[in-house]
Amino acid sequence: MLLFILAYLGGALTIVSPCILPVLPFVFARADRPFVKSGLPLLAGMAVTFAAVASLAAVGGGWAVQANSWGRIIALVVLAAFGLLLLFPGLADRATRPLVALGARLSERSSQDGGAGASLLLGVATGLLWAPCAGPILGLVLTGAALQGASVATSLLLLAYAAGAATSLALALLVGGRVFAAMKRSLGASEWVRRGLGVVVLVAVAAIALGFDTGALTRLSLASTSKLEQGLLDRLGVGPKNSAAVAEGAPLPVEGQMPSLAGATAWINSPPLTREGLRGKVVLVDFWTYSCINCLRSLPYVQAWAKKYADKGLVVIGVHAPEFAFEHDLANVRRAVKDLGIAYPVAVDNDDAIWNGFHNSYWPAHYFIDGQGRIRAHHFGEGDYDGSERVIKRLLAENGATGLTGGLADAKGAGAMAAADVHDQLSPETYLGYEKAVGNTNRDGLIHDRRTDYAPVAPSLRNHWTYDDVWTVGAERAVSGVPDAGIVYRFHARDLHMVLGPGPGGKPVRFRVRLDDKAPGADAGADVAADGTGVVTTQRLYQLVRQKGPVKDRTFWIDFLDPGVEAFAFTFG
Repeated sequence: MLLFILAYLGGALTIVSPCILPVLPFVFARADRPFVKSGLPLLAGMAVTFAAVASLAAVGGGWAVQANSWGRIIALVVLAAFGLLLLFPGLADRATRPLVALGARLSERSSQDGGAGASLLLGVATGLLWAPCAGPILGLVLTGAALQGASVATSLLLLAYAAGAATSLALALLVGGRVFAAMKRSLGASEWVRRGLGVVVLVAVAAIALGFDTGALTRLSLASTSKLEQGLLDRLGVGPKNSAAVAEGAPLPVEGQMPSLAGATAWINSPPLTREGLRGKVVLVDFWTYSCINCLRSLPYVQAWAKKYADKGLVVIGVHAPEFAFEHDLANVRRAVKDLGIAYPVAVDNDDAIWNGFHNSYWPAHYFIDGQGRIRAHHFGEGDYDGSERVIKRLLAENGATGLTGGLADAKGAGAMAAADVHDQLSPETYLGYEKAVGNTNRDGLIHDRRTDYAPVAPSLRNHWTYDDVWTVGAERAVSGVPDAGIVYRFHARDLHMVLGPGPGGKPVRFRVRLDDKAPGADAGADVAADGTGVVTTQRLYQLVRQKGPVKDRTFWIDFLDPGVEAFAFTFG
């Protein structure tokens, strides 16, 4: 019930978000009609359509993406016809093209009699175009859908979100109706008001057609509403919360006793450690996995703390909790630890025993433990490294350490370990196996566990992707079946990475990368040459793109010149 309330409130907050602007002209164009017959059906159609389309997007089937793409085009034509009719009433009589005539008749009916059915259809068209910004609350709903699959609960949560937005718009519509009525009475300007609304509707259609609703307005909206939504989540105790960022001088609470480390299946760089043997030491437990880009970007700071405070009584323990099957391979983990230069103890948690003991849900996750074996703070995800280091210093001081007056560690990473450009990253982590795949545009969707020749459908919308040629798509990975099999992704981020593995028996697989159908040149990532060539040699994360210039929507192509590559996921930064 709490999630439904949050979803509803998150939707209601969209009224203060710039991303709602393209929808407002269609809503206010009905403001001079009876609310029950006109405004209410429009808002209902808009809410239900948004919930349905968002639910289909969570499934990620290519047919759903194609249907919504065509739906947006039809909706734009219908609503453009509606705007033209408002501007030029005589146009309806001369309309000859079927879709324009449909839009004209639809608008003419609704302008003559209030038309509840016509308003409902206009609401459906508006819902197809509505791309609300994925603030923390909507992000929570869609992330759950992506991880667990779409369900009735997901659709109901999305409907609650849309109902919240519709409620705000209904209030605005009721107020707007009074304003328009007053203008007509006092100015006698009914015709000019209607024509003005027609102009605004056409401007909104043009803005949506040009992608302004999902580009600049999305970034503005994230800046304007995310703090409100995140504050709501924090107050109601939903989603990840960090306790490491405490005010200077404020006491660090006791969050519980440190769980056992006995469930580790192996130890690297150390004999097995126990919580009893660590008493008297300050301990930082870092949950990570070696193909996780967020973990890799936080790693330079963890390594810096381990080195800087080792002689002050700090013990850093990396708990390697695998996500993909290949990360369970101890040889792979040992190789990654060596390649990454990790010198502190690493517990291999292949059975998730330590993960479950901490009740953890995140990569990376940092738990700060005092000399008495008590958890005093935690931090989930990247960022706020200064706050985390201050917690370490405070716990060391409590434990009797001296000489802690120096500055904070400067631990900037390079390559894939460099900090993300979070202010211009609009593409999310995307899995390529059918179990968690979202955004695939192949016409028949993903065929489970069967060798299939996929016809590519080049994605025109951001964060959509397609297989090209022969692939066998499994639950968590896809394996290429012929030379030159490829993947295409439309993305928006500075960096693009892929989690990849070589062919059978570890046979290297050559690949070639293109950006907007050209070699990447200066935008090549750390694992790619300027001409776009590279080789998959081990199962790990590969940095394929690092844009040097302004970040914008780009089309990424990768062709695997040899068969047998394993493709697991895209990540961005």
